[in-house]
Amino acid sequence: MRPKTQNSLNIKLLTLGVFIAFFLLFVLRSSFSSSNQSPIPTLPRPLSGPLKDEKVSNCSPSCNKIPSTLAQAIIHYSTSSIIPQQTLKEISVTSKILEKKSPCNFLVFGLGHDSLMWSALNSGGRTIFLEEDESWIEQIKRRFPMLESYHVSYDSKVNQADELLEVGKGPECTPVADPRYSMCQLALKGLPSEVYEIKWDLIMVDAPTGYYDEAPGRMTAIYTAGMMARNREDGVTDVFVHDVNRDVEDKFSRAFLCDAYVKKQEGRIRHFRIPSYRSNLNQPFCP
Repeated sequence: MRPKTQNSLNIKLLTLGVFIAFFLLFVLRSSFSSSNQSPIPTLPRPLSGPLKDEKVSNCSPSCNKIPSTLAQAIIHYSTSSIIPQQTLKEISVTSKILEKKSPCNFLVFGLGHDSLMWSALNSGGRTIFLEEDESWIEQIKRRFPMLESYHVSYDSKVNQADELLEVGKGPECTPVADPRYSMCQLALKGLPSEVYEIKWDLIMVDAPTGYYDEAPGRMTAIYTAGMMARNREDGVTDVFVHDVNRDVEDKFSRAFLCDAYVKKQEGRIRHFRIPSYRSNLNQPFCP
């Protein structure tokens, strides 16, 4: 999730364009709402001076401010040379779903310079970030204290992926259950309690590190995201896995989020739409 510095001016301008578009949409929606309200009748005024209790203001009652997170995101991305690690086309896959569902509940495995963007695009909703590096959390909090993030420990490494893939096919891992009480080795059990209790509309897996053998792998994050989606009471969850060009992300997303639930792939991001299994716990893990 932690982005690499890039020098692509086009990506920067287009990313800024996303925020400007959301800002314009907000302004137009506010203007439309106010234009449909009945006009407030005005009282006759004396020829000089305001009424006794009248407050002089340069702003009409219908004035609205844009959300503070969105304002800060526009400023940050218009002045920063650091570009989100995902490409514009990859970002657009998730942003189109957020445009339909926000404000909603959005869980992100990973914390980085693009986190402010995701939080702003889900303005009014709840966005939680899970990060493996405590020192990195502190750095981001100093810059963006409004972001809600938690430290998560991963006890599996990339070089264990083949073994864990076989474990995931076993009888302990296919029954749908709350990950906290699962017998499956792949289930993350040490997350903050609210992560298990919230019904997530979107989940993105863009962490942990996952790019060398001894690094924490994304096997457990992918499995747990799929289990949270299946275990919700009703509805569907949109799950996104980044870096599917890598072996672990490719194999584990196909195995535990299922090819049949793939809605779109753009570059290195793959989008799944997973339904709740609670009304039929006996249906196949993958259709």
